[in-house]
Amino acid sequence: MKRNIFVLAALIFSSRLLAQVSGDSVILTLDEFPSTELNRVIVTALKTEQRLSTTGKVVNIITRFDLEQNSGKTISELLNSVSGISINGANNNLGTNQTVNIRGASAGNALILIDGVPVNDPSVITNYFDLNLLAPEQVERIEILKGGQSTLYGSDAVAGVINIITRRHSNKKISLNASLNAGSYNTYKSNIGLSGKSGKVHYNFLYNYIHSDGFSSAYDSAKNNNFDKDGFSENVLYAGLQWQITKALSGKIHGRFSNYNTDVDAAGFTDDKDFTSSSKNFQGGVTLAYQLNNGNINASYLYNTVTRKYVDDSTDRSNFYAYYSDAKYDGITHFAEIFTTQKWDNIELLAGIDFRNNKTNQDYFSFGPFGGYTSSLKDTLAKMWQLSPYATAVLKNNEGLLIETGLRWNYHSEYGSNLTWSFNPAYLVNNRLKLFANIYSSFKAPTLYQLFDEFSGNKDLKPEKSILFESGIQYVPNSSFSSRIVYFKRNTKDAIQFLLDDPVFYAYKYKNINRLKNTGIETEAKYKAGRWQFDINYTYVTGKTTSGFDETGSPLSKDTTYNNLYRIPKNTFTFSVSAYPSKKVFIRTMIKAIGKRYEPVYGTSPEILDSYYTVDLYGDYEFSKKIKAFIDLRNLSNQKYFDLLGYNSRRFNFMTGVLIKLEK
Repeated sequence: MKRNIFVLAALIFSSRLLAQVSGDSVILTLDEFPSTELNRVIVTALKTEQRLSTTGKVVNIITRFDLEQNSGKTISELLNSVSGISINGANNNLGTNQTVNIRGASAGNALILIDGVPVNDPSVITNYFDLNLLAPEQVERIEILKGGQSTLYGSDAVAGVINIITRRHSNKKISLNASLNAGSYNTYKSNIGLSGKSGKVHYNFLYNYIHSDGFSSAYDSAKNNNFDKDGFSENVLYAGLQWQITKALSGKIHGRFSNYNTDVDAAGFTDDKDFTSSSKNFQGGVTLAYQLNNGNINASYLYNTVTRKYVDDSTDRSNFYAYYSDAKYDGITHFAEIFTTQKWDNIELLAGIDFRNNKTNQDYFSFGPFGGYTSSLKDTLAKMWQLSPYATAVLKNNEGLLIETGLRWNYHSEYGSNLTWSFNPAYLVNNRLKLFANIYSSFKAPTLYQLFDEFSGNKDLKPEKSILFESGIQYVPNSSFSSRIVYFKRNTKDAIQFLLDDPVFYAYKYKNINRLKNTGIETEAKYKAGRWQFDINYTYVTGKTTSGFDETGSPLSKDTTYNNLYRIPKNTFTFSVSAYPSKKVFIRTMIKAIGKRYEPVYGTSPEILDSYYTVDLYGDYEFSKKIKAFIDLRNLSNQKYFDLLGYNSRRFNFMTGVLIKLEK
């Protein structure tokens, strides 16, 4: 009944807005929508500010404007609407493990940056970073740079990088931003941010809190209605100070602490009433920037540590093998980098070097009907470092030709050295049509778990190496229309797979054995007409693995080829319509369709997950420049679907709230 009421309210709300559009004489300017693509300023493509028109790389931007018009959504939900990106679990219960897949690449092949610095969790098998630890209210914008970016950003930037840029400080003496949200599953969110300027010092303090009763993460296929709810609570605190030391030298010190606790179920279709998980993340860093006549010098250091804990006191005996288990995983990263840029009329040079040190401590204890069991992995063994000098050059002429090329040499403490390179030519015709054809090499170093786990680790692992090609056209004839189509292809050799190593003792081991291939097409278009905006994107991707082993890890007499797009749809389509009926009202309807996916099943052939679609409706009203209210209605048709087999996704749900901004 509640869902029907909200659907009806949404329809009434949208019909009233559309009526205002047709009857109101107010015509908004195009500037009240985001600026055109080619004029936008980015920093990720070359580690320095530049316009999109001056790079041949494929970039998507989620601006602060976009974030404010998606109030209540998580970072994963926002990224999940970008062409070429698929995030498993983005629409599941809060706290669900979420892995980023770009253009069909598996987890750990998309590098997460925060303010341009790589972050990761070296305690997880694939080295990915948990997006649950970040709050969108603390984000200024997100830049998604697709294609192989290892030349600039090193290991893991195989399919692309996602640069999450922290909310910038205010230039006022004091500025206060706050929000209060509430929604389905007894979900409550609050945010407060205080920033400003005092003399030569800028300050920025941000705090977020979220609590949700949630729903059962596991799907109750037997319909017994005895699965309990899996709740979630989180605190995120950020503090930053930036000061102008001299006219040319500026510095920044910053820190972020995130902590969330969530309930966990035993497995897909399997409830667990006393399984809990917690995750803590601390990031602390310092940056220095020195302005030169034709460029700058930048130096940064980041300390990043993640601690994950899992406790299962299985009094309900959902876990047959262990009545009690306690696991703790620590990952610690040190990252330091220095680089310089020099710019002239027709050439730009960038040169730098970075150092990365990763280590992990892991402890596990359980007790069950077969007795006790312990295992551990200590950082005296599970550690590695990488040292990487790199350089790029950009050549351009007044006729619109751009050529970017680069090289990185990476030295790894375990496997030795490897090279990556990039070549990115583009041609801009009359500032309207951009043609580009990029070729990259990229790599993913073996992770600490893959190298040093006492049972399955293999110290002889080599890095996974990829060659990527993309070409396309971006057409922006005027400020009302923009479009882009991209063809991409990625070939990977020495891909790491978990394989049966000893059939007598049924022992598995990580080995460089596979060859991977992914190809596809991305299309995007945006059209603005007065108070209306239409956005559409479509992604098609295919993937193949060639190996001497089948999907279960069993050896074959000869190489075979099989699908490698696990949990990644071959077809993805998103369409949205936005409107400003008046200067105070904004409304957007979005339809997202997801094609069939393969779900891996241990020890047997994969299952096929059904395709599905969702319809969302968002609206906000600006009472004044200081106060805005919003409502976000999601999955209006109450679709039931699996992104992860056996785990519930959100049915019809909503979030509503108010945003406050005060300045002095």
